[in-house]
Amino acid sequence: MAVLENKIDFSVVLTVKNANPNGDPLNGNRPRENYDGYGEISDVCIKRKIRNRLQDMGEKIFVQSDDRCDDGYKSLHDRANGCAALAAISKNKNTDRDEYARTACAEWIDVRSFGQVFAFKGDSVSVGVRGPVSIQQAVSVLPVDITSMQITKSVNGESGKEGKASDTMGTKHRVDFGLYVFHGSINVQLAEKTGFSDEDADKIKLALETLFENDCSSARPEGSMEIRRVYWYRHDCKTPKYSSARIQRLLHIEPINDDPKCFEDHKITNDTLEGLTPEIFES
Repeated sequence: MAVLENKIDFSVVLTVKNANPNGDPLNGNRPRENYDGYGEISDVCIKRKIRNRLQDMGEKIFVQSDDRCDDGYKSLHDRANGCAALAAISKNKNTDRDEYARTACAEWIDVRSFGQVFAFKGDSVSVGVRGPVSIQQAVSVLPVDITSMQITKSVNGESGKEGKASDTMGTKHRVDFGLYVFHGSINVQLAEKTGFSDEDADKIKLALETLFENDCSSARPEGSMEIRRVYWYRHDCKTPKYSSARIQRLLHIEPINDDPKCFEDHKITNDTLEGLTPEIFES
């Protein structure tokens, strides 16, 4: 596979309707929002979904969710030790960190994409890998309205005195509607170090376009979250004349009425730059 030679920037527009896109465990699992009321989805959450989509495509993933584990390993340490090539390198008295990193990058696509720190209890060496793919958190275009709903259990979880009654109360939270945007980029210099290829970039692009497939849950019912636009900028060189910040400013989203309730209630425009035309995915 040819190592990536052209820097890539991308912007993604998504909608949330009657769903909790990313609950905050320190706030009763309410949808994340900043102090101004704008909804947020953390970059960690987005990377988790990308990893899941890559795993669905048959790629080997190092940081797997427990409920999606496909290799039988119960921890990252076990998975690293289960790689024969890594185990052989780490057995040496003076571990070659560069060789360790190259081997890990060749083994798992998420390591060569996002990077990883290999530092486990009992190991004599720690290795850090910087990945070329960087992703910002998603932020809503407008402040979001969050609705909370009281729910009850219909059956006891346990019998006896310690069991909670079937009418035990709980709470679910949802964003009524939100249009979110996040940006990212793929750095060529770091891609050269991890072996990230053009083929890997195409897989990341496909993962972004299908980000919410196989992602449904009670908090995110099927169809409640949707990728609506992906703007994919492939530059003509390693270090282009246009910065990522300038490219991110090209996208403009404005509501066309006072109470937008759907994607069509927004006007989306994208400015142009000489010599740089994005591929655009629309759903």
